[in-house]
Amino acid sequence: MITREQIDTVLDHPVHDARGDKIGDARHVFFDDVTGEPEWVSVRTGLFGTSESFVPIHDAALVEDHLEVPYAKDQVKDAPNVDIDAGGHLSEQEEQRLYQYYGIDWDASWQDPVAGTGRATDTTGTVGAADEAMTRSEEEMHVGVERREAGRARLRKYVVTEEQQYTVPVRHEEVRVEREPITDANRDRAMTGPDITEAEHDVTLYEEQPVVETRAVPKERVRLTTEEVTEEETVTGEVRKERIESEGADEHGDQRRRP
Repeated sequence: MITREQIDTVLDHPVHDARGDKIGDARHVFFDDVTGEPEWVSVRTGLFGTSESFVPIHDAALVEDHLEVPYAKDQVKDAPNVDIDAGGHLSEQEEQRLYQYYGIDWDASWQDPVAGTGRATDTTGTVGAADEAMTRSEEEMHVGVERREAGRARLRKYVVTEEQQYTVPVRHEEVRVEREPITDANRDRAMTGPDITEAEHDVTLYEEQPVVETRAVPKERVRLTTEEVTEEETVTGEVRKERIESEGADEHGDQRRRP
């Protein structure tokens, strides 16, 4: 259980759940009006701490520099929103809602002097005996950035077939009959052999035909790279500010006199 002396260590420090995951930062500690013991702690949750959830502090423990509560992170973040009156009190109805949400027996708590029997009051970081001054607080909006995955890119290589046409010259041989008269130059060869006979003479013809051969030839190298581009985005949020008004006294604190 957290003592009053440990409140300064709790406020504005991280709050972790039972698994050690950070829920948010402790914003306020609420004391029981009857016992004066810490009863609730409000935790700033959500993106940039824009939400505030209540969690019982009775079974919480101070571990090094953070507060550890026996509840899951999602359970704390989904706790019901409650209204706080101008004096920084939780009403009995609001406390009943929180007790019911966290599974705490409301009737048993009224009989347990340790658990408390009255409303809870926000200390807003003030520890010790109560004085006559009020502490005015304001919420400050802190804007940051978080890195998350925005998409994926992939290189994929696939094969397509294209038809290409090339014109190449090809040659072939054709038979042509040549006749020459008998002359003194060829007479000896012409008269060789028998006078009358049958004979055949073959000639082999040749031709060229196109031959297609493909080879894989490297053409280029392709890779994926990333570059960081900075853009400006405007973030709008709401912050709450406390205002203090006086009744029955002027700005200097003197008691007003009725005519």
